[in-house]
Amino acid sequence: MPDAFTVLWTHDTCRALRRAGRVGERPPVAYSGVHTSLPSWSGARVGDEVYALHVNRREVFVVSRMRVLDRERRDCCGTAPVTWNDPAFPGHDDWSMLGAAGCGAAPVHVDATPVDFETPVPGDLLERLTWRNLRGRTRGLKYVVDGRLERSISLQGFYRLTPESAGELARVVGATDRPAVEQR
Repeated sequence: MPDAFTVLWTHDTCRALRRAGRVGERPPVAYSGVHTSLPSWSGARVGDEVYALHVNRREVFVVSRMRVLDRERRDCCGTAPVTWNDPAFPGHDDWSMLGAAGCGAAPVHVDATPVDFETPVPGDLLERLTWRNLRGRTRGLKYVVDGRLERSISLQGFYRLTPESAGELARVVGATDRPAVEQR
């Protein structure tokens, strides 16, 4: 059974998506990194889902739901850089704001729903969301007050959702927003 994860997209990332006109488009790639400047998608496997979240004015939004297709550099990524001045993934320049320039960035090809900043996570769900680590220990979201997120620190990173929370987030995104046909 596939797992589901959350990743927080920062204001800078979301601002860059808007500025580049990517709202309504499906990202073909996201990036994993080895440094805290970029979330490590180390636990994600092919078939897993990742919910990209954004916090704006203490409200949490699902920006995109992505299904992992692979974690390999492919021809679509473009030529690997020869010098530090070269772009890391010239084939995905349109989506570089998702972390292409991050320290040790590696491509994660995804099948995603369109980028959207209009899908809020209901406040009562924020209070129930839970994540689990590899040892099976669970934790909830900290700093939720009256259905609003006061601080985003407990969302920062790449975390595995419990199956129940994954199901609830899937219902928020909706069955009609399923990712497109797999790209291979």
